[in-house]
Amino acid sequence: QLQLVESGGGLVQPGGSLRLSCAASGFTLDYYAIGWFRQAPGKEREGVSCISSSGGSTNYADSVKGRFTISRDNAKNTVYLQMNSLNPEDTAVYYCAAGGVATIHRESYDYWGQGTQVTVSS
Repeated sequence: QLQLVESGGGLVQPGGSLRLSCAASGFTLDYYAIGWFRQAPGKEREGVSCISSSGGSTNYADSVKGRFTISRDNAKNTVYLQMNSLNPEDTAVYYCAAGGVATIHRESYDYWGQGTQVTVSS
């Protein structure tokens, strides 16, 4: 069964950091672009970052540029999202997704995880 599982979410104070992980089971991520998305209450799911299958190309939403870093370790079948300088506007459920093209548009992705909650609050 093809599955993506996110982890690493939690409660953090403003200015803090978290690292999210996206692990695959049932298939290898080597040939897939991976995107990170988030959805806050009452808002649409938005693209945060993406990385190509090789890791050679990345992209970020303007709202997270300079604060978030996406990376992948194909040997571990895992993609990471390092999030620094978090603020309350980053509070959302974060999802990872696998697809053929590295883009922050959700329509390009075929497989989705269940999400992990990130809450930024003092």
